[in-house]
Amino acid sequence: METNHQQSLNELTSLELELKKSIQELMDIKFALDESSIVAITDSRGTITYINEQFIQISKYTKDELMGQDHRILNSGYHSAEFFKEMWRTIGAGDVWKGEIRNRAKDGSYYWVDTTIVPFLNDKGKPYQYLAIRYEITERKRVEQELQKMMTTIIDVQEEERKRLSRNLHDGIGQNLYSHLITINRLLSELDHPLLHQMQREATQLIEEIRDISWELRPSVLDDLGLVPAIRSFLSRFSENYHIDVFFECLLKRRLDISIELTIYRIIQEALTNIRKYAEVSEAAVTVRDFDQSVRVMIEDKGRGFETGSQTRGVGLFSMDERARAVGGELTINSSPGKGTRVILEIPK
Repeated sequence: METNHQQSLNELTSLELELKKSIQELMDIKFALDESSIVAITDSRGTITYINEQFIQISKYTKDELMGQDHRILNSGYHSAEFFKEMWRTIGAGDVWKGEIRNRAKDGSYYWVDTTIVPFLNDKGKPYQYLAIRYEITERKRVEQELQKMMTTIIDVQEEERKRLSRNLHDGIGQNLYSHLITINRLLSELDHPLLHQMQREATQLIEEIRDISWELRPSVLDDLGLVPAIRSFLSRFSENYHIDVFFECLLKRRLDISIELTIYRIIQEALTNIRKYAEVSEAAVTVRDFDQSVRVMIEDKGRGFETGSQTRGVGLFSMDERARAVGGELTINSSPGKGTRVILEIPK
């Protein structure tokens, strides 16, 4: 009897030690989080039930002002309602959500946080509370925005230089060559000589080459008539030169800002160049749709495809991505081996 009693006491002591150890580990984890992160806990409806000191410091609200509120008190108005709906759909389904959010502090200043929200599930698999762990990234976002401005400026300067060179080639060298061709043709009408025929062929070839270079730099039809005629003209030349039939569907209702039209044109141009080089297809498709809140462009093929996760983005894909960002758009590339590639550009209005 005494032996059993002693054994029970030993087991109880062991459990107490394990419990104390677990509590100490939890306290250590809490300390580490509080020192390094902005932490908040909410109930299933989003009402704040716990905040740490870093949350108070960065939000500039007092603990009493925050407790019992929800995170709408920090809403900066930067993100759309759909952004938060998608977040709630994710965590409401019991999945972890990660993203970057711009909040507004009590004094009106803005700050960015890299956020992870973890749902705590009950025995029925439903969230009963949420743990949000955040890290301030305001300075990083500022640097990113500065870099984005620089990239936008570089793209604008590049396009202006392309436009200038294109005009100079077309209106300068191109017109001079055309004048020489007229002179050669007049000479041929009076004197039939093999050298004149050779000069005629060479001048004609040079004019075509100058016209192609000018077109590649900046098609004048884009500035003069707009995006849709420019795309149609490009696709016609593309199909003729590379024997790839491109189905084109456009439901664009109006002309867009020239910077957006240029972005769409260049991304279509670059995407089709990639199709020509790598897809090994004889057909492709380009679709442009005008929605209430955005313009969507899709370029797709049914060719070789590739593993998007394992591919290092080349200069072409990098350029497409930067052009999309420069006008506030988003570029998505979906592809898999043997199933083709789909490039989707979404630009908000």
